[in-house]
Amino acid sequence: MSIFYKIAPHLESLGGELLTSLGQTFQMLLVSGIFAFFLGIFFGVLLIVTKRGGIMQNTILYSLIDKAIDVIRSIPFIILMVLLIPVSRALVGTGSGVKGAYVALIVGTVPFFARQIESVLADVDRGLIEASQAMGFSPVEIIFSVYLKESIPGITRVTMITFVSLVGITAMAGAIGAGGLGDFAIRYGYQMGYTDMSWVTVIIILIIISIIQFVGNAAVSYTHLRAHET
Repeated sequence: MSIFYKIAPHLESLGGELLTSLGQTFQMLLVSGIFAFFLGIFFGVLLIVTKRGGIMQNTILYSLIDKAIDVIRSIPFIILMVLLIPVSRALVGTGSGVKGAYVALIVGTVPFFARQIESVLADVDRGLIEASQAMGFSPVEIIFSVYLKESIPGITRVTMITFVSLVGITAMAGAIGAGGLGDFAIRYGYQMGYTDMSWVTVIIILIIISIIQFVGNAAVSYTHLRAHET
């Protein structure tokens, strides 16, 4: 370990806090990622099935969801997080720290993921959907047995992309006291001028992103292989 302390001299005294910040980042990724995954799929499916010509056409509902997604995506995340502090306090009891960041992370991620899911589902062969309707499948059956089943490789791919993006916004959340690696880098790398801690934080974030991409690419390859086999 001595070589690491020579490269990053402040690591020895701040190593414990760095590990705590790393754990906070994983906590934010896990909790907000799970909620964003299911909500993103839910709204992505709604966009596909309620659009004009969809299996549950409802242009009013489609327009409301579509415009809401566009509005939320147009707001910079830092501003969105500040705006959602009262909502966080109402839902989780606090507007700061790791717990207080959940609402903003979920709200900031769901529109992006939902739009990605919409794009993936739009590529499903229309002939399969029409054939399912002709066989008497209900809309719910078509959603699960056609749209989602046929889109597993695409959903896996956009999930990986979304989690990579989520790592970035968890770091941004740290800029206003949400904890995690972003907060660590701001406090020690910027405010206290420990440049070595800034670089250590960047390297850790790059490693996390690389792991997500590796796992995601392996999952995409596996789902493609399974799709060809079936």
